[in-house]
Amino acid sequence: MNRTTLSLIAGATALAAVTGFAAVSAPDPEAAGQRTGAAATLPVERTGLLCPRPSTSDLAETTYTSFTPVTEGADGKGTAVLRSAAQQSAPDENENENEDAEGEDEKDGETTEKGDKDAPKDDKADRPVLQLKEPGKPVSAEADGADAPALVGTADGRFASGWTAQQTTEVAAGTGRGLQGVACSAADTQFWFPGASTDDSRTDYIHLTNPDDSAAVVDIELYGKDGELETTVGEGITVKPRSAEPVLLSTLTAEKQTDVTVHVVVRSGRVGAAVQALDDETGGDWLPASADPSGRLVLPGIPKDAKAVRLVAFTPGDADVDLKVRLAAPSGLITPAGNETLHLKGGMTAAFDLGELTRGEAGSLVLTAPDGSVPVVAAVRVLRGEEGKQESAFIPAARPIETRATALDNTAKGTTLSVTAPEGGAEIKVTASAGTEGGTPQTKTYSIKPGTTQDIEAPVPAGLKGGYALTVETRSGGPVYASRTLASTEGGVPYFTVQPLPDDRGMVAVPDASEDLSVLQR
Repeated sequence: MNRTTLSLIAGATALAAVTGFAAVSAPDPEAAGQRTGAAATLPVERTGLLCPRPSTSDLAETTYTSFTPVTEGADGKGTAVLRSAAQQSAPDENENENEDAEGEDEKDGETTEKGDKDAPKDDKADRPVLQLKEPGKPVSAEADGADAPALVGTADGRFASGWTAQQTTEVAAGTGRGLQGVACSAADTQFWFPGASTDDSRTDYIHLTNPDDSAAVVDIELYGKDGELETTVGEGITVKPRSAEPVLLSTLTAEKQTDVTVHVVVRSGRVGAAVQALDDETGGDWLPASADPSGRLVLPGIPKDAKAVRLVAFTPGDADVDLKVRLAAPSGLITPAGNETLHLKGGMTAAFDLGELTRGEAGSLVLTAPDGSVPVVAAVRVLRGEEGKQESAFIPAARPIETRATALDNTAKGTTLSVTAPEGGAEIKVTASAGTEGGTPQTKTYSIKPGTTQDIEAPVPAGLKGGYALTVETRSGGPVYASRTLASTEGGVPYFTVQPLPDDRGMVAVPDASEDLSVLQR
């Protein structure tokens, strides 16, 4: 085996170790636009996504959406398929109802349960729910009720680079009523969720989804205001192969606490994880994982009409820290009066009510530890609406968009794209895809001033029919953080959900073939 081939294998192996599930193939130097021996940036050729079970409510209406942007240099062939995961012990499960969850009511003619002749007829797991037809056009499927499944998906070839999936659920009444949205995520081995709760008014589940053919073993740690909570069954939770396991947090501990940080550690295998936080009075939403513990955090896209903002933060170590708090507003970075610094004790969850923080303007929180020396995780809970008719959503600390990110299931009205560049100015390009049922893509460029947050007027496909994707690409400057808010009003209640936009990790730099693994030649 020559040195070039060995080097490319090393690059692909390193990528898989970092992302958990991704692959590249050896490039054609001309196709990659790179000379032999030079580093090349290539599209990822295989990736995976996991979507948690949407709801346990019979009144839930869920839309799944899948999309891959057009990527120059991507393979000409490939597939992107989301399939049902087996449910282990989800409450209110009924395997004989709501077969729409298996794809029989899909909008765009994707593979359905009836058309899947090779699937076992007595097993709902592993049935195709949603399959892409072509890059640049999203597809969607609908599922009603509590039987809507968790999904396990893979994409390869031309569909892998930038593949994104989303589920959006509307619950008309009951605990957690409102709009709940979550972007499907990659499997990993560790997650932090500040902002969960074991209080009597909340019903919070941690959803664990295993994409692999072997079981995963997971530990769940809970941290409250006085430190780690005593748990009874939080260790050694087994998640069976290609299945989903929802765990009710209040069953793990007898302690009732309003603000809890959840730490998920995978002993064996890997999982996808997300917290579904449901409230008796203020609806509910998904709480995605916070960015990795860091001395500098950005929480992008707090709605400008937020009535209450509650920050929950946690530092994993023993050291205390005084966090500097700033708000990136349209005019620049400002310090909220009365909340200039927030004190965190090591190993203890802290919560701070910031009130009507944004006061009618777009805003993002920027949290900084002195010298960045103490790592922190954080999230905010946001309320919109008047007393008695309020809805809630969560925004965790986000990762920056390094190259490209996509938000799905957008509508012509009720979609807000919020972008912040807390450190320096940036130029971005935003592309509105074709709609799920028709429309012509549109593209605009925007300049984001240093230290500001802007709710931009995002493009809408010409002749739009159905939902569409918004893809944000960085052109210069940065770093850039973004979130997307979906909103509607039902019965006087402002339903909404917010999703930060993580980088889609659709491109990878292949190492210089002239340098890697030369020692193996000796």
